Amino acid sequence: MRHLLIIFLFVSNIAFATNECVVLLHGLLRSASSMEKMEHAFLKEGVKVVNVDYPSRDYPVEALAPLVINKAVNACPDGNTIHFVTHSLGGILVRYYLEHHELSGLGRVVMLAPPNKGSEAVDSLKDFPGYLLLNGPAGTQLGTGDSSIPAKMGPVEFELGIIAGTRTINPILSLFLPNPDDGKVSVESTKVEGMKDFIAVSHSHPFIMQMPLVIKQALRFIQTGEFAYE
Repeated sequence: MRHLLIIFLFVSNIAFATNECVVLLHGLLRSASSMEKMEHAFLKEGVKVVNVDYPSRDYPVEALAPLVINKAVNACPDGNTIHFVTHSLGGILVRYYLEHHELSGLGRVVMLAPPNKGSEAVDSLKDFPGYLLLNGPAGTQLGTGDSSIPAKMGPVEFELGIIAGTRTINPILSLFLPNPDDGKVSVESTKVEGMKDFIAVSHSHPFIMQMPLVIKQALRFIQTGEFAYE
C-alpha cells in the first residue's frame, strides 16, 4: 500500500481561486456541527463554504437529494465553481442528484466513508423493530441488495476522490461487515466505478471527517484533483 506523504501535506500551499464554493454535507443522524472542523479549514483558505444542516431522517434519498443539494447550490454565489465534501449518506445524496440533474459549474467531490456499494450492516438490521424510527427512510435504503439506492446508481462521471476508514469503534456492527471496515461501511463498499482517486486511513466512521490528516487530504483533492502520496 502506498504511504501518505504527510510532510508534503503540511507544507503544500496551493491557493484556491476566488470564485470557488465548497459545500459540506454531513451524514445520517448527524448535523452540520460534525463538519465544523472541515468548514474552518476551508474558510482559512479564503473559500466560500456552505455547511448544510438537513433532516437526514425525514425523507427517502429520492426526495432528500434535491432538497439538500438545491439548497446548498443556491447558497453559493452565482458563477462559482461548486465543490462537495461529504460524509457517509451525504455522498449518496450527491451521487443521486448528479445522476438525475445537471449542475452547472460542478468542480470536484470528496466523499468520506460513503456507502457507495451499500452496507451489509443495513442488510442485517433494517428489519429490526425501531430501525426505521431511528434511521428514517433513507437509512433503510443503504443496503447492498438490488433494491437499494446504491445498487440502482451507475458509475460516477465527475471528479471524485474517496477516503475510507479502516478503524472501528463499533465491534458489534463490524461483525456484519467484511474487513477492513470503519464500523459502518467496509472499505470495499466505499469504492465506485469512475472514481479518480482513493485512500484508506486508520480512522472510524463517526469521526473520520474531524481528523486533521483527512481534512488536509480533502483540501488537497479539492485543490488539485488528487490525494498526496509518497
